[in-house]
Amino acid sequence: MSDESPWLVVGLGNPGKEYAGNRHNVGFMVADLLASRLGAKFGRAKRGGSAEMAEGRLGFGGPKLILVKPLTYMNLSGAPVVALAQFFKVPVANVIAVHDELDVPYGQVRAKRGGGEGGHNGLRSMSKSLASKEYARVRFGIGRPPGRQDPADYVLSDFSSAERKELDFLVDRAADVTEAIVLEGVEWAQNKFHGS
Repeated sequence: MSDESPWLVVGLGNPGKEYAGNRHNVGFMVADLLASRLGAKFGRAKRGGSAEMAEGRLGFGGPKLILVKPLTYMNLSGAPVVALAQFFKVPVANVIAVHDELDVPYGQVRAKRGGGEGGHNGLRSMSKSLASKEYARVRFGIGRPPGRQDPADYVLSDFSSAERKELDFLVDRAADVTEAIVLEGVEWAQNKFHGS
């Protein structure tokens, strides 16, 4: 993994105003915050087809970040990701997916490299397109749906008013975890953020 290689940070979500506040769209929320931290603006990606992209460096002379919000809907996220990874020559080790995670309680953010997709269609599409599962993940816990609610309906519903009180803080934390993976690695990020 070369220090010169850029990082591709993929915020997973669905395009369109009707999805903007959904639990499934926390990846877009984190990508937007990271762009504002870099002083970058999202625009239509010239390569990679249907995606929005922003670029910047993490700190003065730091690693280059390419932030991506696929506009293909969740289950087809992999196509623009792999196109941009190939164009910018980003190795799989430098790809980070930021996504909602049913298996992590709300209020927790977890870093991980590789592993399964846990039924997440965005991750499944990325793994298939990249022909690898060995990319990093920032798992934003949304917890399990209450009662008998279908998980598919749950992820496409907005955060509750109680959850929204903490949401900005948690999006901020997920952006911190993402930056920590880039600067220090997944294991370091796990040690720093998993205990709190």
